[in-house]
Amino acid sequence: MATTTSTTKHAQESVAQGAERAKEAASSAIDKAKDVAKAAGEKAKDVARAAGDLADSATAKVGGGMESLAGTIREHSPREGVAGTAASKVAEGLESAGKYLEMEGLTGMASDLTDVIKRNPIPALLIGIGLGFLLSRATSRS
Repeated sequence: MATTTSTTKHAQESVAQGAERAKEAASSAIDKAKDVAKAAGEKAKDVARAAGDLADSATAKVGGGMESLAGTIREHSPREGVAGTAASKVAEGLESAGKYLEMEGLTGMASDLTDVIKRNPIPALLIGIGLGFLLSRATSRS
């Protein structure tokens, strides 16, 4: 009987040790999974940040191009008359928009748009509905 009790006790200890090892292995696996998920999240943030920087850079280049086009229009357009006045207004608009794009970038534009929507929610909603209607009409197959 002592042997049976000793064997039972030994088996219980082995089971307890196995359970403890399984808990440790599971805990280690969970920690590793958390580390991998954290690293993936950081990498995703870095990629998103780089994409945002690239978009801002591209927007600034477009702004520079618009300013250059404004200069070209001024050089090659008449100075007086209706055509001259119209060309001057177009050049001013291009130059102003180009400077805005260079200074603000895509991030600044998004922030400004958010501010406008917050200040004017009803008109923004109506514009959104109108654009949605136009897009649905343009893409529907009748």
